[in-house]
Amino acid sequence: MTDFSLYLNLGLTHILDLNGYDHILFVTTLCLVYQWKDYKEVGILVTAFTLGHSITLALAVLELIQFNPDVIEFLIPVTIIIASIENIAVNRLPNFTQAALLRYVTAGTFGLIHGMGFSNYLRMLLMDEQSIALPLFAFNIGLEIGQLVIVTLVLSLNYLAFKLVPKQFNWYIIAGSSAIGITALVLLLG
Repeated sequence: MTDFSLYLNLGLTHILDLNGYDHILFVTTLCLVYQWKDYKEVGILVTAFTLGHSITLALAVLELIQFNPDVIEFLIPVTIIIASIENIAVNRLPNFTQAALLRYVTAGTFGLIHGMGFSNYLRMLLMDEQSIALPLFAFNIGLEIGQLVIVTLVLSLNYLAFKLVPKQFNWYIIAGSSAIGITALVLLLG
């Protein structure tokens, strides 16, 4: 296995690891209000999140920024709770397009926080590497592929929910966002 494929696989398995489900919850929350027809908006949203976490992941691995891991572990569930609340609020706004701009900024900003959460794990993996550019790139590609798997699953569930109960889809968003927000609150308090 080449170094590239090794780190790509590490990124993929890291994001899809059910034991570290905070990232899965966040990406799910981001996508919960969208349908397949909104794939461009979802792409922009997930890319904003990816850019945010890629920036801080690189800066932290290169030790250009330092942070308290306990603060980051506290902030990650907070980002999930805020995104869940935002889903419920945006769902009620008449102008979804303007609200989408806010969601892009929020996703990018929260990506910065989530990237710091990954950095300790990746820094330990890269300690013996001569150059970290290729492993860091491969790890990020693996994370992105994993996020696309999550997005595909969530949009498919959204599609089914919309087809089965189209008049109740707003309640599906509210119930899903509430369940994710409560789960994040348990993470925060636990």
